[in-house]
Amino acid sequence: MGPVIRPATAADIPALHALVESAFRGDSARGGWTHEADLLGGQRTDPAALADAMADPDHAILIAFDGVMAIGCVEVKRAGTGRSALGLLSVRPDRQAEGLGRRLVAAAEDHARAHHGATRMEMTVIAARAELIAWYERQGYRRTGETRPFPMDDPRFGLPRVPLSFIVLDRSIA
Repeated sequence: MGPVIRPATAADIPALHALVESAFRGDSARGGWTHEADLLGGQRTDPAALADAMADPDHAILIAFDGVMAIGCVEVKRAGTGRSALGLLSVRPDRQAEGLGRRLVAAAEDHARAHHGATRMEMTVIAARAELIAWYERQGYRRTGETRPFPMDDPRFGLPRVPLSFIVLDRSIA
């Protein structure tokens, strides 16, 4: 039996926060292929932001457990009529390349259809993350041509080491 994926609760916040930080920042993140450690310092998120997301009825964070260990998560939120947004996809660096990321994306898409009535899923990805963009494209996501600014002066999202921007990807989930 594989990992269990379920909506995160307030009790999961400490494990969830540690998981996200280990996947995106610092030396531990370098053990996986999806880290942003060379692009950003500081935090990826904080416990208050995770709690706020969980309190929003248009938001969900799904968390994957292998036994009692949190090994992955993904955020899904309503992004307008028929649309949801995927974000915060995180897998423990020592559990990457096992197919869990693909399972989490599928769970987020299922949640978006069931809870938001979504027929499209979108996301933003740091434009410099070519390997990650290619991975999402292999999952059926396509570049929309839209770019969005990175919040360069907001330390809640990290401390950029270089100028950054986002590209927007989306796909049909109907």
